[in-house]
Amino acid sequence: MAQQRNKVRIIAGKYRRRLLPFPDADGLRPTPDRVRETVFNWLADRIDGAHCLDLFAGSGAMGFEAASRGAASVVLVEKDRQAMQCLRDSKQLLQADEVQLQAMTADAYLARAATTFDLVFLDPPYALTLLPALLPRMAALLKPSGCIYIESDRPEQFDGWQVLKQGRAGMVRFALLAPAADE
Repeated sequence: MAQQRNKVRIIAGKYRRRLLPFPDADGLRPTPDRVRETVFNWLADRIDGAHCLDLFAGSGAMGFEAASRGAASVVLVEKDRQAMQCLRDSKQLLQADEVQLQAMTADAYLARAATTFDLVFLDPPYALTLLPALLPRMAALLKPSGCIYIESDRPEQFDGWQVLKQGRAGMVRFALLAPAADE
């Protein structure tokens, strides 16, 4: 089933094949199906029972996919009002009680974050080039065996991080990272 305009499809799990709407918003581009499929194949042994954070939720594709595949909890952070309304509608449609929504900026969430996660999805709008500033802040959000997923349209530096897996699909570069072990 092809992705319809302004709808993203959940690939697998209890919500599979469900189409979720998202608004036209600057910088909002859901992670492509084939990238999500690859990433969740990488995460297959980590996702069940995991506590996840999607710091730039947008369409909610990554967070709802994690919930669909057995994550115990998923926090979706989104500042855009239209995108947040779509996330609310999707949560209600799916009856996704494991999903919590936070209507705020990523910086506001990071300033008050009081919990740690097994998995953080970090996919900010490409044009803002936020990854270099955000990566150093991510280790504090992770449980000891946690990892982060990053997505970008350009090569990134991963100082302080171990690259567990990485890939590229067209213009999209993506990687799974864990904090580098102290030498």
